[in-house]
Amino acid sequence: MNIPIDFTWLEATALACVRITAFLVIAPPFSHGTVPMRIRAMLGAGLALAVSPVVTVGYERLDTGGFMLALAGQALTGALLGFLVMLLFSAIQGSGHLVDTFGGFQLAQAFDPGMAVNGAQFTRLFQMTAIVLLFASDGYQLVLGGLFRSFDAIPVDGMIDLAKPAEALVGATAQMMLSAVQIAGPLLIVLFLADVGLGLVTRVAPALNAFAMGFPIKIGLTLLLVGFVYAALPGVVAAIADDAARLLLGVTR
Repeated sequence: MNIPIDFTWLEATALACVRITAFLVIAPPFSHGTVPMRIRAMLGAGLALAVSPVVTVGYERLDTGGFMLALAGQALTGALLGFLVMLLFSAIQGSGHLVDTFGGFQLAQAFDPGMAVNGAQFTRLFQMTAIVLLFASDGYQLVLGGLFRSFDAIPVDGMIDLAKPAEALVGATAQMMLSAVQIAGPLLIVLFLADVGLGLVTRVAPALNAFAMGFPIKIGLTLLLVGFVYAALPGVVAAIADDAARLLLGVTR
């Protein structure tokens, strides 16, 4: 019995699988440590089969050397796109880190192997909430949609222009830092005013130990007001998912 095998389709699908799997390994929410690597590989293979009708159009078989170079190029392309998405979502983790630092929780930091985050309570809480919201709100579909549309601009036997990701990396870094400050900004202003008030109290009544008073006051203010920041996270995650999809389109055009 002869089973016909379309090697052209098989090569193109394999190259697409490499790009998608490299993206899933780095980009949230699939990069979470609780998602086994074999599950990411199986998901990458399944998604590659879904996009195979697109990637096989106009594809011509390569020799062994060319195919190996194409595999490396697709791994690099997927890794760069995934890193850009991860950088955008790091704004939520950064906002939690700012809350921990200004609120007095930074001394209780610990390493979370699941999320590969070394931070205190709100750093890990914000990061975990962002991952849950990506799955609950189908925001991950926007991210995957941006990845799938990259095949229209960069074929599986092509290579991404490294100048565009480098430029996007600079912009995404600046946007990440700005977004982190904007998310935690209102609470940071309150904590800063609390520090100013404690400084004035120390000048008026030097006998009071402002350092001993500062920790419980700032922790109490953080616990009282962090709910407002936390309530804004669903809208923030939705906006970042949209930005990630647009960024992937801009890089691959």
